[in-house]
Amino acid sequence: MQPMIAAYLWINAAIYLLFSLWCTVRPTQTAQAAGFQVLDNSGRSEFLVVYGGLQLGLAAFFALLAVAPDLHRLGLLFALAIYTAIVVYRVVTVIVYWPVSGVTLGIGVMEVALLVAALLLWLLRRPH
Repeated sequence: MQPMIAAYLWINAAIYLLFSLWCTVRPTQTAQAAGFQVLDNSGRSEFLVVYGGLQLGLAAFFALLAVAPDLHRLGLLFALAIYTAIVVYRVVTVIVYWPVSGVTLGIGVMEVALLVAALLLWLLRRPH
């Protein structure tokens, strides 16, 4: 089970790294794809901090969790905590603000998949 948990954590690290790089290198394109139509300088700063910096930090954290088997349980708990909150917000906001873009729906599907995977790994792991 440890290799599967490590792989899951590495997948999270890679996803956050890719999104961080995409948002940092192409902030206008990614902001528009996410539904932000116009950003002033404060908005650009905020977008880059959250979608570039925070995601880079999450990538680093998931990578650190992946390389330390004694932290795999913490990694799954962290994933469960963030993806449960993200999916709840995603479902509510998609319902409230329907129709939303395909990008929004695609990211939502990925978030649900990451939550389900974390839950399955949590349930299948051997307790310590």
